[in-house]
Amino acid sequence: MRQSPDVEELLLPPLRDRRVCIVGYGSQGRAQALNLRDSGVDVVVGLRAGSAGVAKAREDGVATQPIGEAVVEADAIALLTPDSAHEEVVRGVVNPAAKRGAAVVFAHGYSITFGGVAPREDLQRLLVAPKAIGPELRRLYVEGRGAAALIAAEPGDLDLANAYAVALGCGRAVVLESSFREETETDLFGEQAVLCGGMPALVVASFDTLVEAGYSPEAAWFE
Repeated sequence: MRQSPDVEELLLPPLRDRRVCIVGYGSQGRAQALNLRDSGVDVVVGLRAGSAGVAKAREDGVATQPIGEAVVEADAIALLTPDSAHEEVVRGVVNPAAKRGAAVVFAHGYSITFGGVAPREDLQRLLVAPKAIGPELRRLYVEGRGAAALIAAEPGDLDLANAYAVALGCGRAVVLESSFREETETDLFGEQAVLCGGMPALVVASFDTLVEAGYSPEAAWFE
């Protein structure tokens, strides 16, 4: 378990004087960009020309650049596009343009564990996986709280991953050391076996139990 010793200190040394490029400005990208910015991190959002995210980021007061330019200047590059786009972004932009030794930050381990995404050998591969959707991550931060997060460095600087998580506000909750594979498999289990499997099955079983016990289907349905 890794927690910031002072949860009010959101900008730890590994992130000071470092630039973070957020690739993508959707739900998670926007939340992370705003939280990092408000923690004092130098943040720029890298977006393709014509992206709807450009206007939204500027409205939020977040700096934007064309994705290639943003990646070239970044010390850490957070891939916050859908997992399905990671391979294209890494192969087409990150690997050709990133500075030597830069960190590529993933919010979910799937594309590394199962997706065949392969950052350049000299690049750090960091996992910072907040256990909250984007709007919730932002809301908790604004309220002075935070979401739990899992982190890993395979390979890379685990202290940098921790500092990134703390700047997101996650140090106000808890930051746990994990691995890309563990985060991926536990996340998929929660989604598939619990949210999309176990919970619906429990609802059906509860309905059947009440009806079999003599209660009306209408009353059982509402319960």
